[in-house]
Amino acid sequence: MGEVRITVLGTAQDGGFPQPGCSRECCQRVRENKSLRRHPVSLGIMGFDGSTHLIEASRHMGEQFEIWTDYGSSEEQLSSVSITHAHLGHVDGLGLFGKEVMGLKHLKVHCSQSVATLIERNPMWNSLFEQGVIQPIIWTPNASFEPSQGCGFTIRAIPVPHRDELSDNHALLIESTDQNLLFMPDHDTWDETLGGTTIRQWLRDLNVNIALIDGTFWDQNELKHRDMDEIPHPTVRESTERLGSKLDDDVDIRFIHLNHTNPLCNPESNESTKLASNGWLVANEGDSFTLERL
Repeated sequence: MGEVRITVLGTAQDGGFPQPGCSRECCQRVRENKSLRRHPVSLGIMGFDGSTHLIEASRHMGEQFEIWTDYGSSEEQLSSVSITHAHLGHVDGLGLFGKEVMGLKHLKVHCSQSVATLIERNPMWNSLFEQGVIQPIIWTPNASFEPSQGCGFTIRAIPVPHRDELSDNHALLIESTDQNLLFMPDHDTWDETLGGTTIRQWLRDLNVNIALIDGTFWDQNELKHRDMDEIPHPTVRESTERLGSKLDDDVDIRFIHLNHTNPLCNPESNESTKLASNGWLVANEGDSFTLERL
């Protein structure tokens, strides 16, 4: 075989799409057409050895496993989970691993020290640890680790600034012999993340071939009833203005973590047409990438 396969299991911001409590046209349209639904961001990875690895622990996990055919019909236990940070849609499915649902044992949960500390302090999540359901394993920032022995790929956790009221935040670089995929659903600003360089150069320095990056909002005018400074994300408009049109040797960049208000959720919107005309993509659930094993 010699392959590692990555499947996109979710592309929405933490609330999913449609979002609970939203009665606007954007969400009503999805309630009428279930095929437009989006789940909170997540990836499923099938290792070279047949092992299965989940990125983020969403409450929509059951539906996401149906997308992930490598795992959905399997009776085998998950091999590992990696969590970027502790905001809602990334951790709210942890309880599904327990005896009330999946009944897993000794599941490796790769995360930062601050996420592990939060698990320890949260009574519900700590009970999973005490019952032997999960085994938090703390990564070293910027150092590659193998989620399970023989899986054929490594993950490197790269610190990126994002609201840290609960934990710090990391992008995950999934590394193989021939290609690397960057998963970065959340960060505050490009200026902080890039540290003075450009998006293209930053991705080249990381040897990224495929980049799934923060596309939460289209622009700063999107939320009329909220102070967007309280929920900082670089907008897709800013990201594409920094990038310009796609060049022949560019990284495959796809936007993820779309808020329900983002017009890119509608593939027929003017914004979707504009994005495509510049050569950039929105990731869709079921998108799959094959990497050669290490």
